[in-house]
Amino acid sequence: MSHFSLVTKGKLVEFSRPVVMGILNATPDSFYSASRLASELEVAHAAERMVLEGAGMLDLGAYSSRPGAADVPPEEELKRLETAVKAVRKAVGDDIPLSIDTFRSLVALKAVGEWGADIVNDISGGEADSGMFAAVAELRCPYVLMHMRGTPATMQTMTDYGDVTSEVVAWLSHRLRQLEELAVADIVVDPGFGFAKTTEQNYRMLAELRQFELLGRPLLAGMSRKSMITKVLGCDSGSGAALAATTALNVLALERGASILRVHDVEAASAAVEMFVKMENALHSEHT
Repeated sequence: MSHFSLVTKGKLVEFSRPVVMGILNATPDSFYSASRLASELEVAHAAERMVLEGAGMLDLGAYSSRPGAADVPPEEELKRLETAVKAVRKAVGDDIPLSIDTFRSLVALKAVGEWGADIVNDISGGEADSGMFAAVAELRCPYVLMHMRGTPATMQTMTDYGDVTSEVVAWLSHRLRQLEELAVADIVVDPGFGFAKTTEQNYRMLAELRQFELLGRPLLAGMSRKSMITKVLGCDSGSGAALAATTALNVLALERGASILRVHDVEAASAAVEMFVKMENALHSEHT
């Protein structure tokens, strides 16, 4: 689904090609150390750079979801996000959709309802906070519905699937119906690469990514520098090899229908999208 649209703040935003979502981490402990932004100025500069490099969306988080990550109290998450959201908005204006990576309804209500964010990106798919779906319905904002089991601290002990792809699709379908019953209209689905999946299960989902088209929603793929790459290559998340492999997997995801690439390295992902679109256009013109 390369062509899709979202309504943010009552405004229709149309995407005629796959879009790159740049990751902004207002955290001291994200798994990829180079993505950690310690100050308001660093967040602003990173947002500006990502937009110049081709980001069509930004995703801002203040709670690390790496495996085994420590809990962050709600008040600390709110404190980190308030200054960061305002810094991003000041740096890049209102035209770039800004997503908030949180599983807490209170944080979503503040960030979208008061501080100027546009989208809620919930790694728990509404399971960590029973009030999240109602909050998103109240906000009338787009919602990224991701699959995960357990919490960041426990998820890698919860990887028992019969058929990982079909079970994740079924889970997302069930949650989609619950959101639709609350009149949440703009929903993006995310299979949750790396979240309660083994390395082999991640690659199985990627190979079968077309099955997620059954859900009829834009598909987000987030594999940037994750352990599904570093474990296979035996490298560090900050290495050039991890970036090269991320780019390769992003192209495979695009070929299998991904609409959004969530990445740390916007320039490389934007180049991948450009090459993919060029190929698709050439194929189309050949057949017309």
